[in-house]
Amino acid sequence: MSGATLLKESGPREVFCGLTSIVWLHRRMPDAFFLVVGSRTCAHLIQSAAGVMIFAEPRFGTAILEERDLAGLADAHEELDRVVNDLLARRPEIRTLFLVGSCPSEVIKLDLARVSERLNERFRGRVTVLNYSGSGIETTFTQGEDGALKALVPLMPDSKDKQLMLVGTLANSVEDRLKTLFQRLGIEKVVSFPPRQSIDLPSVGSETQVLLVQPYLTDTARALKDRGAKILPAPFPLGIEGSQLWMKAAAKAFGIGDDLFNEILEPLVTRAHQALKPYREILSGKRLFLLPESQLEIPLARFLQRECGMELIEVGTPYLNREMMNKELDLLPENTKVVEGQHVEKQLDRVREQNPDLVVCGMGLANPLEAEGISTKWSIELVFSPIHGIDQASDLAELFSRPLHRHQILNKKQLTHA
Repeated sequence: MSGATLLKESGPREVFCGLTSIVWLHRRMPDAFFLVVGSRTCAHLIQSAAGVMIFAEPRFGTAILEERDLAGLADAHEELDRVVNDLLARRPEIRTLFLVGSCPSEVIKLDLARVSERLNERFRGRVTVLNYSGSGIETTFTQGEDGALKALVPLMPDSKDKQLMLVGTLANSVEDRLKTLFQRLGIEKVVSFPPRQSIDLPSVGSETQVLLVQPYLTDTARALKDRGAKILPAPFPLGIEGSQLWMKAAAKAFGIGDDLFNEILEPLVTRAHQALKPYREILSGKRLFLLPESQLEIPLARFLQRECGMELIEVGTPYLNREMMNKELDLLPENTKVVEGQHVEKQLDRVREQNPDLVVCGMGLANPLEAEGISTKWSIELVFSPIHGIDQASDLAELFSRPLHRHQILNKKQLTHA
């Protein structure tokens, strides 16, 4: 374990709920549909987050629980059956239907697992119905993906083939690039989970080596281990160093020598360092405070400190799985303050006291902090952006240099007008 100081904090939180992950999952699997069982507030949240126009036909929707449902005056099961029947009649191309629990559905104890079983019997052979929770009572926004992937794991076929499985949603172009690199290294079979079609699930078994792409897939990783897969311990593929070590873990598992590994990656590393240089000049020496929201905070802190020269004041994360984060924690500087959980008022007090150059936080905290003259970066933007892999290191750094550049320009304008 590194010299990081690990602390735990609890109290009022300020995070998006797990429903938000639908925004990238529905793009990843176009034959799937995500039906939120929730309130009008849930519907507005997803609609706003996705930026979908009112006349569009997205691959998600909300079965709205009305006041009669919440008060127990109506049979919510009957209402939900009706909504699903209407949806599948109108959208026959759906092959997998996710029923997504929300705060309202959990408050009234609506058993979506039982609903899924009943609907699977009715629509057997036509559509598969699964369920998971996106409730903000239990999850932060990235954990919705963990719930959705865990629900798919039992449907994956058995496999005895030696293969590498990349687990976590990536932009298609980034995924294709990573697969090409692994194949150039000599790993013949590289599969992805989630797949690009929900019905094309990869197989899994004792010869499956898993590289986690995202650090928030704790339940999915556990479910894959239960199916016999081996989770390769590695930092996450953010930045040059993290991506190298991530790929190195796979190379070692498949018996690939250092000579070939270095031959393939060295040109990419050289080019990436050159592309990273102008952003390092902007970020180096700047003080960084990461508030907890996405679970990407620790890998991001490692990248920004080691490769961009930023000074870490505090690294917050909603949940800390020490086993999955062990390789990341080892790379943090001695005495780095890592805080699991959140007491938002206390953390904001520490932000104001430390007056950092940049705060990574949720959208709900960004505007108030900006009004106080503190530059911010939205956590959620990092999930929507293609930031994984050696080739994307400069793009990742640019996302953090942008708010500092904006702050500098605004300050110059204010001085000029004054």
